[in-house]
Amino acid sequence: MSKIITITSGKGGVGKTTTAINLGAALNSFGKDVIIVDANLTTPNVGLHLGAPMVPISLNHVLLGKAKIVDAIYEHESGTKIIPSSLSVKELRRLDHSKLKDVSKKLRKAADYIILDSAAGLGEEALAAMESADELIIVTNPEIPAVTDALKTAKVVEELGKQVKGIIVSRVRGNKTEMPIVNIKDMLELPILGVIPEDKNMQSALVMKDALMHTHPKSKASRAYRKIAAKIIGIQYEDESTFLEKLFG
Repeated sequence: MSKIITITSGKGGVGKTTTAINLGAALNSFGKDVIIVDANLTTPNVGLHLGAPMVPISLNHVLLGKAKIVDAIYEHESGTKIIPSSLSVKELRRLDHSKLKDVSKKLRKAADYIILDSAAGLGEEALAAMESADELIIVTNPEIPAVTDALKTAKVVEELGKQVKGIIVSRVRGNKTEMPIVNIKDMLELPILGVIPEDKNMQSALVMKDALMHTHPKSKASRAYRKIAAKIIGIQYEDESTFLEKLFG
């Protein structure tokens, strides 16, 4: 049975879209059919990240009843499937966010995992993405403001009767000034799915218009995303690099 996972955050700029794209690519690397949906209609970025900023048919057309959802699916040269949203602001006021739930349901037959990249915050747009999900993953950074907003998001998700799969702590530099991971776990009272280190290759991947998982598959961040994907699928996984590190100390 397919699963709809919404990637959300209480705060913008924490790496939510990067996580949605690379987690989708990681699931895809394990042979799962994945569609990444840009449910951030106000400030969409999935298409920009993957070189499809302007497309003939977008999620906006589908929500306006002008197109079918299958016509809005595009396949990146890497094999990653996406449904971009329009960069145009003309029809934003006419969009009915509540229709996202029905649109997501129609995608169940098209993929094993449907990943919704939600708008940041707790507005109407973000809530629509939350309500469309089977499970939610909250992305945060190791800093008090981001974790506080993540806590608010978790409480809203609970009020909606939805389940938080866990937390992904992104852009971790390993500085002493950062909030310790154990403290984040205690504060949020949710499992930590994974920790993504700050990676200078992220910018290169953006310029190359592809997921870091594809442009730098052996980077620490890519390996971390792959481990999270394995956890979501429910399989034991230890990458080759980790094995060699243990073997040679």
